[in-house]
Amino acid sequence: MKHLFKQGNKNLPTLLLLHGTGGDERDLLPLADMIEPEASVLSVKGNVDENGMARFFARLKEGVFDEEDLVFRTKELLDFVRESAVKYEFDPNNLVAVGYSNGANIVASLMYHYNDALKGGILFHAMVPIRGLDLPELSGVQVFIGAGKRDPLIPMPETKELVKNLKDAQASVTEFWTEGGHELRRDEVVEAKGWFENHFK
Repeated sequence: MKHLFKQGNKNLPTLLLLHGTGGDERDLLPLADMIEPEASVLSVKGNVDENGMARFFARLKEGVFDEEDLVFRTKELLDFVRESAVKYEFDPNNLVAVGYSNGANIVASLMYHYNDALKGGILFHAMVPIRGLDLPELSGVQVFIGAGKRDPLIPMPETKELVKNLKDAQASVTEFWTEGGHELRRDEVVEAKGWFENHFK
């Protein structure tokens, strides 16, 4: 997978950066600098092309995911991250994913499918990735979810369902709501930075 790696402080978690639809491996680098500038960073570009826009998995239409492709791409991403951990010599068990929109959805999918993929996740504007699945036990996994009360793409009940699913799987979940829509707001990032410092420094 196309990616960038930046070596940082090995005592901190490595940040796995996952962009939104149409983004690339450079999109979230400023976000990582805001959350923890000293952390190592693995920033990945999605392998799926949707009308010229990079995504991490296919969808059938707006808000409707291709679940077969989602499962395949989630495993593909996990395998890539573990290969990268060997190549770049970072600890795959000390990984915090940071995702926005489509990137946040595949972070959620990693948690829905694997209990050991991530130590934590910062999910900005995420949806429930898949339904009808028994989640693995996620105790010890720390999750921050940033959402907009007026998000036209993700209704509040959708985010609340995601939160409930993760909590039911024993993950520790922090919610932060803005008055905004689907855009990423500065106050979300500031809150995520404080959350990261509380849990991982």
